[in-house]
Amino acid sequence: MATKGGALRLMMKSVFRPAAGLLAAAISTLAMLAAAPVPAMAQAAHESAAGVMIGPVSGLPVPRFVSLKASKVYVRRGPTKDHPVAYIYRRAGEPVEITAEYDNWRRIRDSEGAEGWVWHSLLSGRRTALVAPWSKDAALPIHVSAGGDSRTSARLEPKVLVEVRRCDGAWCRVEGDGFDGWIEQERLWGVYPGERFD
Repeated sequence: MATKGGALRLMMKSVFRPAAGLLAAAISTLAMLAAAPVPAMAQAAHESAAGVMIGPVSGLPVPRFVSLKASKVYVRRGPTKDHPVAYIYRRAGEPVEITAEYDNWRRIRDSEGAEGWVWHSLLSGRRTALVAPWSKDAALPIHVSAGGDSRTSARLEPKVLVEVRRCDGAWCRVEGDGFDGWIEQERLWGVYPGERFD
């Protein structure tokens, strides 16, 4: 029969194992975690027959571009209201990219690479874009028709918000306050290279 003192010595030995033993235990724990199923929140979208990644909640492609519906959108560090607010958007129509889904929350990324989670109803399927937010050029041309040889109808500064009406894979028709025309698709943040839509 073990005495209290003997039990205490046994417990002390198990608590103060050599560092090598602790390291082995930590490695074993990490291996078990790596083999464990990925939680639903972090699960990647599944691939459709066409090779497009599909969101596990919406059934829509992930990633995909959308825009902010409200003029004040709280972006949280995780997909619940219990997570702290990371930052706040204050411009409706701003394009963002959905990179993950969890229940009614969507993880988004903006043109500067900032990421966070927003409630799904604060997002809209309306397509918008920013004109070359990375550009140092003074202004970029908007043409009357698709093609660089067509007449210039306007010039837009980098980071101007535009509504995207359609893209043919190389050019997009955009409009906004006082302009309507075509711009090279690669000069927009809010559409994918080669993406086509009407």
